[in-house]
Amino acid sequence: MARAIQQRTLKTRAKLLDAANAVIAENGYEALRVEEVVLRAGVAKGTFFAHFKDKDALMDQLIGAEIDRHLDLIEAQDVPKTINEMAAAFMPLVTFMSCERYVFDVILRHSGAAANAEVGPIAMTFGRQAEVTAAWLADMPFRKDISPDLQAEGVQAFVVQAISLVFCALHNAVDPKERLATYLRAWLAPNA
Repeated sequence: MARAIQQRTLKTRAKLLDAANAVIAENGYEALRVEEVVLRAGVAKGTFFAHFKDKDALMDQLIGAEIDRHLDLIEAQDVPKTINEMAAAFMPLVTFMSCERYVFDVILRHSGAAANAEVGPIAMTFGRQAEVTAAWLADMPFRKDISPDLQAEGVQAFVVQAISLVFCALHNAVDPKERLATYLRAWLAPNA
């Protein structure tokens, strides 16, 4: 009997996620309302809250899954050989993470930087991005005075900085790819 309940629970959760993705596809992330999700999923509002603590918890799941999808694509690419290739490899992820100010705000809240008690999907993607980047850097001809792991943390910080400046009125005229490449050159090849 427990197995049937679990299957039903998984199906209901999938219906909620599918409904939320449909709302996002039509109206964007910020426009998503719990009421519309439950209406489309054909469930009660209480059912939503049985699956997700709040809208933010749903967004952690949805945005985390989208970041993971982009990381899958990044991992499937050939390892970049230059800083410009590395910056280019990150651009689809940067584009997604900066698609809406709301998305970027949710990412920052759930990245682990805000000292959340729970490590959720978005925070896990930050760890994964650092691992992918460190693996690239292990064989690249850049800095040898620090570990690839530390280099990867710096790269990740500069990716976030490049995204944040997309939303800055004083600095948003610079293309994020150019900005990221500039940061990466300064971080990875300071003497070049």
